[in-house]
Amino acid sequence: MEIQAKLYIQENILAGKFQLVWSYILQFESEQNPYINHQHEIRKWKSQSSHWVTASESIIEKAKEYQATGLKVKDALHCACAFSVKADYFITTDKQLIKTARKIIDLNVVNPLTFIQEDNSV
Repeated sequence: MEIQAKLYIQENILAGKFQLVWSYILQFESEQNPYINHQHEIRKWKSQSSHWVTASESIIEKAKEYQATGLKVKDALHCACAFSVKADYFITTDKQLIKTARKIIDLNVVNPLTFIQEDNSV
């Protein structure tokens, strides 16, 4: 179900219904993927993004704030980037990130299925 939800979201990004945010930490993590073909597929989405978030002092400070309340370093950076552009949602399949983030940050962190349910209820 999660794969189908992810495909639905991707189709709607391509159709212009949803906007994708790309960040320097997402770029960094995709470049660390040991599978070259995965790197290539992930990189294709960069061209579909409507926002590019670069590192800044305010993002680093917000990430430190998130990290101090329980998020891992990279997760905190991802969330700080989303927060910086006032993203409506931060979509992830990382259950621990969702659980931790919901308790500590002012950002709607959901998995793909929850996002679709919330999108269809509006």
